[in-house]
Amino acid sequence: MSRDDLAAQMIIRPVTSAEMETVVDWAADENWNPGLHDAEMFLPTDPQGFLCGVLDGKIVAFVSSVIYDQSYGFLGFFIVNPDMRGKGLGRKIAQASFDRQGSRVAGLDGVVEQQETYKRWGFKMAFSSLRYQAMGGGGLPDGLVEVAKVPWRLLADYDAACFPAKREGFLRRWVNQPGGAALAVMHEGGLKGFGVLRPCRVGFKIGPLFADGPDQAELIYQGLLAQAPGAPVFLDAPQNNPDAVALVKRHRLEPVFECGRMYKNGEPPWRANHVYGITSFELG
Repeated sequence: MSRDDLAAQMIIRPVTSAEMETVVDWAADENWNPGLHDAEMFLPTDPQGFLCGVLDGKIVAFVSSVIYDQSYGFLGFFIVNPDMRGKGLGRKIAQASFDRQGSRVAGLDGVVEQQETYKRWGFKMAFSSLRYQAMGGGGLPDGLVEVAKVPWRLLADYDAACFPAKREGFLRRWVNQPGGAALAVMHEGGLKGFGVLRPCRVGFKIGPLFADGPDQAELIYQGLLAQAPGAPVFLDAPQNNPDAVALVKRHRLEPVFECGRMYKNGEPPWRANHVYGITSFELG
């Protein structure tokens, strides 16, 4: 059967919650180290935006094409079953994800090996993000509060100022996920930054880490490390924020993985000087 015939037979549809769990397992097989609760965190964000390609009743490809609002969306989880690669299935499901985004700005975090492919599909490089590994532990510094004690409107507005779209439903789940931690810096009734630690297949990941400046980012970073004593902790730091780069250098962290933030149809507003850690490579 030709590539075109095989791709034509593949049905593309939204995944079920059970299938989403399977896809997260695929991500683990690709060494992406997903969070333990990623399926239940991600899927409600846009249930119609998590697409699978099905052949003979089996999932063979997957992509997420989350729409946040009328102007911004994000692509991720681009996976084709290893036995079915090179058969045109990835291109078909990728096109379905692009079609769903329409003319809105669409972002993705592309691995280095696929960045040229994404460029051919109309994406342009904005900046690189490096994943760094640290070891959890240390004491909890003074000056932090649990995010649960922060007035919700302050938290939601701060997140919306740092992320290109409002995502309040996702944020509520994200800061309250089991086994995680969420800490913030408050000053004179104002929110000056917050960060989230989530449990993963291996260790923990920090994301997002948003802060007004390096002092607040340092406090939050140290506080989240203290919540994971003796465990590996990963931070995805955008390289277009010099203070984020300075933070990882100050702690002598070495990069273990690289992605490139790429956009199609322009670029969204981005407060680079407030972003010390990407929320996730899957949802932006």
